[in-house]
Amino acid sequence: MTHSDSILIVGGGPVGLALALSLQQKSIPFKVLEARAQGASHQDKRALALSYGTKQILETLGVWTKVAVQATAINTIHISQRGGWGRAKLQAHEHQLPALGYVVSYGALMQALDSSLDHAHVIYEASAREVKPAKDNAIVSFEHAGQLHTYQSPLLVIADGGRSLEDIPGLMRETKAYGHDALVSKVKAEVPHRNIAYERFTPSGPMALLPNGEHDFSLVWTGEKAMVDSLLTLDDAAFLQALHEAFGDRVGKFLSIEKRMSFPLKLSSLSMTDTPHVVVVGNAAQTMHPVAGQGFNVGMRDAWTLAGLVARSSAHEWGSTNMLATYRQQRHADTRGGLLFTDFLVNIFTNRMLGVAGLRDLGLAMMECLPPVKRLLVNKMSFGK
Repeated sequence: MTHSDSILIVGGGPVGLALALSLQQKSIPFKVLEARAQGASHQDKRALALSYGTKQILETLGVWTKVAVQATAINTIHISQRGGWGRAKLQAHEHQLPALGYVVSYGALMQALDSSLDHAHVIYEASAREVKPAKDNAIVSFEHAGQLHTYQSPLLVIADGGRSLEDIPGLMRETKAYGHDALVSKVKAEVPHRNIAYERFTPSGPMALLPNGEHDFSLVWTGEKAMVDSLLTLDDAAFLQALHEAFGDRVGKFLSIEKRMSFPLKLSSLSMTDTPHVVVVGNAAQTMHPVAGQGFNVGMRDAWTLAGLVARSSAHEWGSTNMLATYRQQRHADTRGGLLFTDFLVNIFTNRMLGVAGLRDLGLAMMECLPPVKRLLVNKMSFGK
């Protein structure tokens, strides 16, 4: 068994690496266990929507200039519902922001984070097999190069999406399955995006078009699994026609579509009140519906808050009951608020009861006329406040 005073991070995705980079800047010892090979995710074209607050975190980490050259700014968010008259627009200049957010590929963000990290602190192709919290530390068993190893750490951070969470005492998860899937892809439209993101609510579920690149949009189209499965079987021409019928004419005709993928949607939160020396961040701690693009950005704020708390604590306090209680207290409002906010949007905009559609239109129209409401929404989406 390897005994160490280093903080151990299981998972080398964007949230895990952001935490590692922050610790590196503060000269705090750490190790990262990452199941994939070095650089394996650099070609991943999946789109991430970064809030303005996440951009600020990346600036402080010294990697934003590397991300910015491949990022597309969101200057306006246009919110509407299909078949309704109400709509609202959020605009960056109204809130004294250079942009409301940015769209970048997962691979580009990973490459930027990787390039700034001291890789001597990362063990690649290491798969965590078992986690055991103890009174004074946490012990992780992991497989690397065909051998089983164990590592003991005063603070274990699980940032791998929850893959290492099975059978850890004291961890309890609450899950709500929506019965919906999200279809994601990249499309080209007749009308240039002009840095506008569209959030469109339809009876089958929310859909979003996010500006991504010079002329393209990243598409997130949610709905019942059967509907999404049927959309995946259509040829490109039939799919683009179905997309146009669902979205409308705001960006003209859709001209082309890249590879389509889907994944199931759920709401999930983790309780870890009785687990010493273990903290869970990012999607492992909370999984949200993609509406409003909250999940990834909440995870980045998890990492940022934890790194700051570690820096303000003495080494013997790392992973202590008091420290973890403080972390949960500092993150509760943001994470709980994000879960409730996204769940509320899904429930209210998929409700088909008679008269509800008119109320939704009225609500969107009122929001358009009430700057304080817009400010609250922008602050929530940008900074979690």
